Amino acid sequence: MRILITGGAGFLGSHLCDRFLAEGHTVVAMDNLITGSTDNIAHLAGHPRFSFIKHDVTNYIFVEGPLDAILHFASPASPVDYLELPIQTLKVGALGTHKALGLAKNKKARFLLASTSEVYGDPQVHPQPETYYGHVNPIGPRGVYDEAKRFAEAMTMAYHRYHGVDTRIVRIFNTYGPRMRLRDGRVVPNFIQQALRGEPLTIYGDGSQTRSFQYVDDLVEGVYRLLFSDEVEPVNIGNPSEFTIKAFAELVNRLTGNKAGVVYKDLRTKDDPQVRQPDISKARRILGWEPRVSLEEGLRLTIPWFREELRKRGELP
Repeated sequence: MRILITGGAGFLGSHLCDRFLAEGHTVVAMDNLITGSTDNIAHLAGHPRFSFIKHDVTNYIFVEGPLDAILHFASPASPVDYLELPIQTLKVGALGTHKALGLAKNKKARFLLASTSEVYGDPQVHPQPETYYGHVNPIGPRGVYDEAKRFAEAMTMAYHRYHGVDTRIVRIFNTYGPRMRLRDGRVVPNFIQQALRGEPLTIYGDGSQTRSFQYVDDLVEGVYRLLFSDEVEPVNIGNPSEFTIKAFAELVNRLTGNKAGVVYKDLRTKDDPQVRQPDISKARRILGWEPRVSLEEGLRLTIPWFREELRKRGELP
């Protein structure tokens, strides 16, 4: 198959490029490099089945030749980005999804949308099944991402129903691993970097809020299976093992040998979800998928990558 991955130079997109190439497919990565980086795909330069196009998907997308599938992963995806790039976040979810779906329709390609657990907002149902409609504040600072993805899902289903485009929707829960941005702003890169520098880990709130962390290889496996499944409606892909932020901080400190402990600060925004845990019974039933990598194992694979990146920047000896 010949596959277009928008956001292909990003954290998740670059890992998807690796997987599809490893499976023998041809991959075209597209990225405007606002939050992605060519460092993430530098190892693919010169690969005979890989090419890269620098392009903003909110503008008309042209790709020469046939396409069998389009994976739409282009989007800022961090709370830091929502504050710095609110308009771009809304545009890539709305206009970018529209342009990518138009290309899928034109090429008769299967389309997979990277949606998010953020469509559930600060959930009042726990854990969150795909049937839950969510509890989102459309005018809060996180609303630019939440609502962009909710609109993208609606647009994807409209193209499926009205134009007959063959579509898939994955709702991705917290994912971590090598190639995350150092300035990502989310808890995994923040904690690992503070720990490697020997600093106390900053917990916003009292640390009782929960997250479910999934290693990137598990996410990639779930996306790969979903693309080749027959499921049109959204599927949660995440790790149902739930941790409090306090317990997660203690684990990072233990694995890095950091003795500086933690410090507590006020919550940054009132819209931060208090709980987050996927109900993955649908993914188990339809895809035969569930996460394989434990949090401790995944962190042992991730921490060395962050250590090397900080050394390259002269921030660690």
